[in-house]
Amino acid sequence: MARQAKPEKVQSAKKFRDAEATQAIILAAAEAEFAQHGLMAARTEAIAAKTGMAKSMIYYYFKDKEGLYQAVLERSHADLLQTTQQLDLEELSPEAALEKFLMALLDCVARNPKLPTIMFHEAVQNQGKYYKRSSSLSIDTTLVNILERGVALGVFRKLDPFVSAINIMGSCLFYFIGAGNIQQHPQAKRLLSKAMLEKHTQEAIAFILAGVRKSRKIEQT
Repeated sequence: MARQAKPEKVQSAKKFRDAEATQAIILAAAEAEFAQHGLMAARTEAIAAKTGMAKSMIYYYFKDKEGLYQAVLERSHADLLQTTQQLDLEELSPEAALEKFLMALLDCVARNPKLPTIMFHEAVQNQGKYYKRSSSLSIDTTLVNILERGVALGVFRKLDPFVSAINIMGSCLFYFIGAGNIQQHPQAKRLLSKAMLEKHTQEAIAFILAGVRKSRKIEQT
């Protein structure tokens, strides 16, 4: 008895899953390549070699190296963007919102430590050309909004929300960008170990919250 052909919907779903899996493999390899070399020095041949696929597959799904790079940026920020959108930060006090935002940021970066390095190369090599097209800007805006609200309510000191947001991101992310140098320090431990990442999260959040809070004058007795 002849085997019946699969329904079109089943075949279509399988093709979609296969295509999705193939793209995920390419993006993971590309992420590692861009984190090491940035867009300018990254080679599609190296990315293809890491995947075991023909280079034509990269062009089939992403058109060119720039298209692949843009997809990597979006993929890298998708986790953080989705997480922050689900936190209902506007319903929290500014301090609680800032702490939750920072926890989400550091948790996402700990899961993907290549992201800060990719963004470093983007700033140096491309002057933010592709950064402005990504969802990164909405993440930055979320942080600025929290700081603005905190200042307006008198919870945070009179700070510049935009400049402070830059400094806050630096405090959180330089740990990953500078890991290669930091680990050479005699007192450095395994920077990307679970214990050290948790310590970095605790220290960074405590440092930032202390820096933005409105100072309380000590009453003289």
